[in-house]
Formats: sequence, structure tokens, C-alpha cells
Amino acid sequence: MDPCTRVCSSQDLAVKILSNSNCNGDEFISEVSTIGRIHHINVVRLVGFCAEDMRRALVYEYMPHGSLDKYIFSSERSFSWDKLNEIALGIARGIDYLHRGCDMQILHFDIKPHNILLDINFVPKVADFGLAKLYPRDKSFVSMSASRGTIGYIAPEMYCRGFGAISSKSDVYSFGMLLLEMAGGRRNFYQNAASPSQAYYPSWVYGQLAKHEEDEISSASNVHMHELERKLCIIGLQCIQLNPQDRPTMSEVKEMLESGADGLQLPSTRPFFCGDDEADDHIAAADSCHSFSELTAISEEDE
Repeated sequence: MDPCTRVCSSQDLAVKILSNSNCNGDEFISEVSTIGRIHHINVVRLVGFCAEDMRRALVYEYMPHGSLDKYIFSSERSFSWDKLNEIALGIARGIDYLHRGCDMQILHFDIKPHNILLDINFVPKVADFGLAKLYPRDKSFVSMSASRGTIGYIAPEMYCRGFGAISSKSDVYSFGMLLLEMAGGRRNFYQNAASPSQAYYPSWVYGQLAKHEEDEISSASNVHMHELERKLCIIGLQCIQLNPQDRPTMSEVKEMLESGADGLQLPSTRPFFCGDDEADDHIAAADSCHSFSELTAISEEDE
């Protein structure tokens, strides 16, 4: 997200100045047309905009607590498990509204902690619609000439057609990564880890949960995990399944977050990242993976 400036008036506002305003304005038009039609407590509210020559700016309601990543990746700031579940549920409600609550379905394509803002009461708001696309609600799949999103949160089908069709399930994948990071308090990949299984957090936590279930059966559990931590992790793992059809919808995710952890099941296969042997096997087996779409990816360092 581009830099924002706080404006002091009778109402605190945040002004997002687009750094690429010298371009054709596609991001500006996309963000204005998308967020201008949205009214939901868990989606940031667009107050106004300005377009003069090549200078463009968007005016939003001000979020005093900033973005979610400042809290979940910080050792000095932390939430209780109940609060984390509450925040996760709010995000899910916001994304579900984008998918089902408007006259057109809105696919965000850049769900990540940095794009979740927190108001004075820590109510989460989905923000930054520069990469979003609008599609008819009766259209299950979408076609795109270029993938989009942030590395680490992009669904496999966004960059390799052989994994499946691009749809609202692509946002579900990104939300799953976000949810796992919220539960683990760390980014989904840590390159300095001792082993690949430890480097990729989704794979590591899957192993911990699988061991926990085995130990429970044998009544010899040595893995201690808070019930809500287990719940968030299992839901996150269900969201990042390789096949989009195996992932839940955001409506189903919302229902799972509203319920308890009882009955939640681990996916049958562990998650993996591109570069390990299992990922290479799947990529080789995908019929059309020789045809990659052009990738418009954003790294965390670019922000």
C-alpha cells in the first residue's frame, strides 16, 4: 500500500497518495470504482478522492491502530486468543461481503496482514483495493492476463493454470496464509530456519497438529496447543489447500470461525511450498503448468 498521510479536521482522515500516478491510472480507477460501492463495518470506507492532472489521491477514514502486521509480528504487542479469533472473524466477514454482499462480486487479490487496518476499537477493516477486480456474481471463474498479489500470499492457480481456475477461492487461499500468520505470530516463510519443514510455517504447524491428533489417540500427548490456536491453524490449513475446489468458501470459513474447534479436521495432505520435492512433483503433473501467466507480484520489501 502506498504511503498515507493523516489529515486533521472535524473527522480524522487518511490520504493515500498513489506513487505511480504518472501511469495510466488503472489502479486509481480500480480502487475508486471498487470501494465506492462498498458499505460494511469490516471494509475501510472511502470518503473521497482527488484527480488533478497526473496527481491522484484517495481519502479514507483514519485507522488509528494502523495495520495488523504491526501486532502479529511484534514481540511487544500481542492479542489474546479470543481477540485474535474476533479479528479473524471480522476479516472473514469483510471478505465474504466482498464476494457475496454486493451487486458484483469483488475479488481483492491482495489479502495480507499489511492490508488489514484496525480502528480505535481494533475492529479490522479490509483495505487497499488497487488490485481488486469486479465480476458478475453468477460467474464462478475469472480470466486474467496477469497474476497479481504479494509473494507468500498468492494462490497457486494465480501463477500456474494447471492448479485450477482463478476464482474467489484465490482470496480464500490468501486469507488462510494470513490466518496461519496470526496464529503463529510469524511470517509463513523463514529462510534462515534449520530445515525446510521449519522454514515453511504451514508445513511445520501441520506436522505439529498431526502429531497432536496421534498423541490424543494414544493418550500420550506432549504437544500443548490452545484450543483457539488449534482452531485458527486448522481453518488456515483448509484454506490453503492446493486444489481451489478443496478450499472452503469465505462463507464457510466465517461459519467455522463462529463455531468451536470440535469437528474441525486437518486436510489429508500437508501444505508445501514451491521448491520442495513434493511441490515439484505436483507442478510436473499439472497439465498446463508449462504455460505460466505473467506474474505481477509485490514483495514485502517493495512496500
